[in-house]
Order: sequence, then structure tokens, then C-alpha cells
Amino acid sequence: MAIVIVDDTPINLTLIQALVRKLTPAGTEIHAFISPVEGLKWCEDNEPDLIIVDYMMPDINGIEFIETVRRSHPADAVPILMVTAAHEKEIRYQSLTAGANDFLTKPIDRHEFDPRVRSMLALRESHKRMRTWNADLIEAVTRKTADIIARERETVTRLARAAEYRDPETGAHILRMAHYSELIARQLGLDDEYCERMLSAAPMHDVGKVGTPDNILLKPGRLTDEEMAIMRLHATIGHDILSGSSSPMIQLAAEIALNHHEKFDGSGYPAGLAGEAIPLSGRIVAVADVFDALTSARPYKQAWELDRAVSFLKDGRGTHFDPSCVDAFLEQWPAVLAIRERYQDQE
Repeated sequence: MAIVIVDDTPINLTLIQALVRKLTPAGTEIHAFISPVEGLKWCEDNEPDLIIVDYMMPDINGIEFIETVRRSHPADAVPILMVTAAHEKEIRYQSLTAGANDFLTKPIDRHEFDPRVRSMLALRESHKRMRTWNADLIEAVTRKTADIIARERETVTRLARAAEYRDPETGAHILRMAHYSELIARQLGLDDEYCERMLSAAPMHDVGKVGTPDNILLKPGRLTDEEMAIMRLHATIGHDILSGSSSPMIQLAAEIALNHHEKFDGSGYPAGLAGEAIPLSGRIVAVADVFDALTSARPYKQAWELDRAVSFLKDGRGTHFDPSCVDAFLEQWPAVLAIRERYQDQE
């Protein structure tokens, strides 16, 4: 405990210190100040457990002292006792308005002083316990939330891996396009929560391919129109798998699965949406997914050179891709190369 006493009269200061010592346990710090300015400075730099302050003082009176203290120490945190003369009723009212919790009258009566100080110290102890309890509660909620997010990410990862087993694309592709998606989102100025959610949800973009027949999904040559129509169903299948979740991250994954093959000019699928009618998540993932697909080797194709893939993105600005998403991606080119280096395909 740290108790501050401010009174410009030495005898009163000595008396109050003696009374406080009898009420408090050993080890209690008592900071006594004749100068209210020095006492105020100490209170601004520290957090006392109780302040006992006189009203009539030079330079700063007790009410001004309390008003200044309350700017940094709210009334429910640090209790303040104002000491006034018995006839100064108006001063008492003003002191309570300024933020005093209680007041004492001069001359100080020990029988009045003891219960009031005990009450103030009990109030302070209660506040400190509540503050500790709140901190523990926040920590527990944060820890629990982190556990939930970790489980959600694990679920997403396992579903994405299930799709990988049936798709010639690699796990590294999933990681690269997810990080590209996050990179674009951050460059667009989206908040941290959305960007982190994008990183977790983007790997689910092609989960609907679990419903695509092997003879179509694994066909090395060009698909017929009928086969392409079946292949395109993976967008709605993925959405059906993921939709209806209470998790914001899974909801975003469902949105991405449905919309990442839409094109900015309206020529994409499954709904033929155009421009900003396409959810932003779909527009972001379209750039990330296509770029990585172009620059990755597959059993049925060679990887494109980076310059060629960049030209494809630039040529598709406003037709295939949202121009702002293409620009955001290319503005972070060093980070793009770092992601490619970090998540390489294994032999």
C-alpha cells in the first residue's frame, strides 16, 4: 500500500501520519507532503492507494488538487479523502463534485478518522482485486479464442489437404496463394483481423474439387465443354461444403470458394458477377490463385516465366482481374518473390 497525505500544516501532517500508521500493516508506504505541488507530482507519476488532502493550501487548494488527480486516477480506482473545517459545507459539496470519495472535518476525530480510512482502503483493495480478476478473465478469453482459431485453422488445413489428394496441385501452391492473398489484402489497407482471416480461409478456395470426378480432375489434356461445365461445379460444391458455419473464417472461406473464378468483366463463373458485385475476397484470391497456377509446373504444363505471368495479370486488369488487386500484388513484388522462395514445390 502507498498512502499520500498532503497538508501544508506540519502538525496536521504529523498527526495524520501517526493515525494512518496505526491503521495500516507494516510495510505500508506513507508519502507526506507539505507542498501540494510536490504531492501532485508524485501522484501523477505513481498510483497511490489512498490520498488524504487538506483543502486550505497555498498554490493549489484541495479541490484543484483533486480535479488534477482525477485526470489520471478515476474515482473508482484511487479513493480520496478531503479534510475541511466543520463549517465549510459548500467546500464539502464541491470536493465531492470534484471527485473526492469522502471527507473529514477538522479537528480530526480519531473515532471518525479510523472507519473512514478503513472504508477507503477496503474500497481500494476491492478495486485491485477486481482489476486482477478482469485481467485474468481477459487472458483466459484471449487464450480460449486463440484455441478456437487454432482448431478452425486445423480444420481448414485438413480439408484443404483432402482436396490436394485428388488434385495435381501441390500443398506449396496452397501456401503460396494464401500468403499472396494476405499480401494483397494488407496492401489494400484492410485491417489485421481480415488479413489474418484471409490467410486462413484462402487455402479452401478449391475444396469443392473433392466432388469433381477423377476422369475430369486428372485429365491431362484439354477438357470438353461438357467436362468443363462439370469442373466448374467445384465452386458451388465448395460453397455448399463450407456455408452455414458460425465461424467468420469459414464464412469467408465459403465466399472465396464460390467467387474466386468470377471475372471483373462478368465473364467468369458460377454467377457471372462483374466489378464490385464480386466480393472483395474473391477478387483478391483470383489474382493470387491465377498467378501461382501460371508460375507453377504441373504434370500437364510447364511453369510460366515470371515476366510472362506478370504480363498476363497486367493484360487482365479490368477484364479478368480487379485492377486494384493486380496493382496491390505488383506493388509488393519483393514480398511476392520472398513467398515464392519460402514455399517451394518439393520433388
